Amino acid sequence: MKKLFGTDGMRGEAGRFPLDEAAVREAGRSLARHLSERLGRAPRVVTGRDTRESGGWIEAAFLEGARAAGATAESAGVITTPGVAYLARVLPADAGVVVSASHNPYHDNGIKIFSPDGRKLDDETERLIEADIHAARAAAHAPQPSSQEEDARAAAALRARYLDYLAAEVGAGLNLAGLRVVLDCANGAAHELAPALLSRLGADVIAINDAPDGRNINRDCGSLHIEGLQGRVLEVGAHLGVAFDGDADRSLYVDARGQYVDGDATLWVLAKWMQDRGELAGDRVVATVMSNLGLELALRSRGIELLRANVGDKYVLEGLLRTGASVGGEQSGHIIFPRTSLAGDGMITALGLLRVVKATGLPLHELTEGFTRYPQKLVNVPVREKLPFGEVPEIARAERETRARLGERGRLLLRYSGTEPLARVMIEGADQTEVERLAEGLAAVIRDALG
Repeated sequence: MKKLFGTDGMRGEAGRFPLDEAAVREAGRSLARHLSERLGRAPRVVTGRDTRESGGWIEAAFLEGARAAGATAESAGVITTPGVAYLARVLPADAGVVVSASHNPYHDNGIKIFSPDGRKLDDETERLIEADIHAARAAAHAPQPSSQEEDARAAAALRARYLDYLAAEVGAGLNLAGLRVVLDCANGAAHELAPALLSRLGADVIAINDAPDGRNINRDCGSLHIEGLQGRVLEVGAHLGVAFDGDADRSLYVDARGQYVDGDATLWVLAKWMQDRGELAGDRVVATVMSNLGLELALRSRGIELLRANVGDKYVLEGLLRTGASVGGEQSGHIIFPRTSLAGDGMITALGLLRVVKATGLPLHELTEGFTRYPQKLVNVPVREKLPFGEVPEIARAERETRARLGERGRLLLRYSGTEPLARVMIEGADQTEVERLAEGLAAVIRDALG
């Protein structure tokens, strides 16, 4: 059977398997059934979605399936991914379900499932749901039209509860008066929530890409297209800009000079602040193998250890829980504060960064000083088979020689793609020319041996 769940849920083109109505309905039915078996009672499920045109019918199909299996299921309507994770925790519900494909274009969609503590669904339950979906498809059950309509007032109340939590608890004592902030909402799930939150805390908010039409989510905007935000920050003289992705589980930034501030730089600012306040447990930060070497060296200069996890926020969370660290994240802007929420939340991260700006009185470009990004080169090499690199003598030899040339001031990451027939060569170092030469050289060896 084809694996349906990836590191960030089940994702594909809306209307095509496994995001067709029948499969989605079976996913809802399967989740409710397995939760019921585990709990010994009827489960409670809360759902939400981003602004894609397919979100309404996918969510309705999922809810129909879950209710058919006996679940109590309710929708928060258009809300961020971390908003659903929050509601699952506080209602409480036995699962939170988000209909979103994050940063993908509008014609894609997906289903993410959270446990009440904010973690992604466990692998065992994912496998059970996948098996049920495949079995239902094989039986060719004819889809039934969905007749459920969301209760708009109930959905609005759930969103208000999440907004109150962000403003009153996460943002407690934070006064943003005097700060002009541009928000790029990516025409996504944060298009109403994010401007409302920062305005409530006193900021002068200028929102862009906050008019979703079902098809413009992530289109030339948001965290994947930071250039629009950079221009607007400079145009209006803002103190900083915030860019969300479609479901707002991550955020990236632009300082007052129009300079891009990614997840690594954000971690640097937050780690320094938390260390100064005695809040950085064990003087550790969790990031991924893709985080820049410059972050590792900058943190080391402050006696902070960088622990690296595999790519994916679920692996960052695993590292945080295993080590007891206080903060972790990815270059892409997924930042997790496990003592606040086990789900990455772009708005929580924004509140954390804005708290540092207000408390220190320093502009963002000064707060990021001390972190120097090292040149990085990534080369993807198509391969015919994925042999362990150490078992191919010429590759093993080239890898040893490359690592020796880089020494302690450089880094090599050599791995296979988890979803494509590709070997990935990523090299960082102090000199851009050398980095590119070494990466292309090692890539050529892999291409000759396995291409």
